[in-house]
Amino acid sequence: MPHEVIRRAHRDDVSFLAWAVLMAARSHLAWGWFDIALDRPEAACLEFLSRLMTGETLSQWHYSRFIVAELEGQPVATLDAYRAGDAYPLASVAISEAFSSLGASAKEKAMFWQRGSYVFRCTARPDDDVLVIENVATLPEQRRRGYTAALLDRALEDARVRGLKKAQLTCFIGNDAAQRAYENVGFRVTDERRHPLFERVAGAPGMRHLEKRL
Repeated sequence: MPHEVIRRAHRDDVSFLAWAVLMAARSHLAWGWFDIALDRPEAACLEFLSRLMTGETLSQWHYSRFIVAELEGQPVATLDAYRAGDAYPLASVAISEAFSSLGASAKEKAMFWQRGSYVFRCTARPDDDVLVIENVATLPEQRRRGYTAALLDRALEDARVRGLKKAQLTCFIGNDAAQRAYENVGFRVTDERRHPLFERVAGAPGMRHLEKRL
């Protein structure tokens, strides 16, 4: 990969990161959690994500949590990597903050969580000292060039330096390409959660949880 740089994300990357989060949430499907929970056009979803990434609360979606692969000075791939205990407790605060910055009503906020509640049927809160990896995405024209593996290597090495002992990620059942990419760097499926409500809303039977010892 000529002139490739793997680096921490910065604020100038936010528009790319917002796109990446929206695409990662969709996985191999037409719609993802933010599309469904927000129930807004794509442009409005991207604006919400941009607010979420640049707010004061350093949740898992804050731009500072991301690693970026840059080619010829432009971001082409990214992932989100963080110690669970540092970010998960801040998720609802960050979402509320993003809504407030957009002038949303209390009813809009409540409907967001109501529409998005299906996802919790197939997810679980990780232990605080686990590295969580999410929002893995690459520009379509740059896929199959090793960017995901390079980003994962960087995230896992950073976690080892911090003294973390385990990494965790999830993928939709049916996204076989993503699962293979994770298994190629040593992740293994440890749990699978299915639920009819999740399948009815999301379009996939559920989620697979993968882990790797560091």
